[in-house]
Amino acid sequence: MALELPPDIHAEALASLERYLDEHLGERLGNVATSALLNFFVEEIGPAIYNRAVADVQQRLTARVQDLDFEVHEEAFTYWSRRSAKGRGRKA
Repeated sequence: MALELPPDIHAEALASLERYLDEHLGERLGNVATSALLNFFVEEIGPAIYNRAVADVQQRLTARVQDLDFEVHEEAFTYWSRRSAKGRGRKA
């Protein structure tokens, strides 16, 4: 699955990358060159970040599913034990 940035996110990332290059490296690349660099980062490094995020989500979901039994568990066949605990059992 190829990663693609939505147009608004791409524009913000492009502006941020242009600013970074200018302020930290003293380089002013054109919009086309900076866009090509951003696309390289997304294509080359993006999948590693994406895969790590998916693994993190899987880990969190697995933990939540394991806790589900404790959160929603209901004991079965408790009618008689509840009645005898209340002292309302049927007497002979």
